[in-house]
Amino acid sequence: MEFSSAKPVTNTEGVPPLDFRSFFSAHAAYVWHSLQRLGVTKADLEDLTHEVFLLVHRQLGEYNPERPIRPWLFAFAFRKASEYRRTARVRFEVISGGAEHEDPAPSALDRVLEQEALDLGHRALAELELGQRAVFVMHELDGETMPDIANALGLALNTAYSRLRLARAAFDKALRRLKAERGEK
Repeated sequence: MEFSSAKPVTNTEGVPPLDFRSFFSAHAAYVWHSLQRLGVTKADLEDLTHEVFLLVHRQLGEYNPERPIRPWLFAFAFRKASEYRRTARVRFEVISGGAEHEDPAPSALDRVLEQEALDLGHRALAELELGQRAVFVMHELDGETMPDIANALGLALNTAYSRLRLARAAFDKALRRLKAERGEK
């Protein structure tokens, strides 16, 4: 994405202008990983990351700088992932048992074990209902507070806590099942 014609953006009255190129650079990896954790396939991650930032750019004036930025960005990623998952192209896609590997060449034992654990975690995440997955990812992986999560996703605080509890239980159940399928305890 080219930002050569990008101009500074003001996000609220009295706050200095923001260089959107720097903003994008600082937060693109977080949005990318959030989309990936929400079930966006590798082939679509770059496009959806850019689409999220187009939406963010349009809404930047509504951002309250007193609130943490990550939950606010995650809310955009969550909505974009929700739209993405509703498309027929994605809904009927058959995902193979294992995740794609960046490098097919053999690597050190630690790297292989780490990758297997990540693959297992991503497969278990994929089994969570999207609303539960969003709360789980934001709290357990991103370390956000429940009030910030509830605010970012437009949920009542008790609903957010309920989704977290259900997501934890579903994630643990999925992990146990996936490990059993692999012959692990």
